[in-house]
Amino acid sequence: MDPRQLSEHLKFAAELGVAGVSRDPAWRERAEPAPSEPTATPAVAAEISTAATEIVPVFTSAAAALTAIKTEIGPECSRCKLHTLGRKQVVFGVGNPEADLMFVGEAPGADEDIQGIPFVGRAGQLLTKIIEAIGLSRDQVYIANVIKCRPPQNRNPEQDEVETCEPFLFQQIDVIKPKVIVALGTFAARALLRTLDPISRLRGRTFEYRGATLIPTFHPAYLLRNPGSKREVWEDMKLAKKILEGS
Repeated sequence: MDPRQLSEHLKFAAELGVAGVSRDPAWRERAEPAPSEPTATPAVAAEISTAATEIVPVFTSAAAALTAIKTEIGPECSRCKLHTLGRKQVVFGVGNPEADLMFVGEAPGADEDIQGIPFVGRAGQLLTKIIEAIGLSRDQVYIANVIKCRPPQNRNPEQDEVETCEPFLFQQIDVIKPKVIVALGTFAARALLRTLDPISRLRGRTFEYRGATLIPTFHPAYLLRNPGSKREVWEDMKLAKKILEGS
């Protein structure tokens, strides 16, 4: 390259911001840029900050966890319209917090609404006999309902009431961790299994549900009106006992 061409070349390089040249071969190699630390968006940063400061409660027992759920619901729950429709109190659930067997009904009735305990009326007395027939007592199992407040005139719970209340039932199940859940009646089975099938089609079958085996069967109130169906319930309860015994 003649001197004039070299001069023009260096002038052009200077315009590009080149401050000098080197004969070192390494100078000709392009270095890979160092990876930069990812920058969190404001939304992600806020989420990380929230997660870092959020306190996750740790309970020493299932009983303590259930008490916390009951406290969260509160004695005067007003999350759905049932608190304006004549209910007297919230009916949470009773029994062994570490029960292997859990019964889930539909909703409290009149007797349950007065006493604050699920299944204490005529249907509840029959349920007690059913439990005792497989060699257990009420104190050894856990009993709850899909919703915690009595619907007026014992009507079926409505969808918005179920959607509001069922998360508390799910929390109860997750705390208790039963081996077997017996869904009592069409409504309870439909609510848990998300199906429109009648109990007559569901019973006699088992379903995996939240880590437990779910057994749908007839509601004790139905048995009071249709005693001939007690045989089917007895078969369902024998199946529950067999699963509990691991045989």
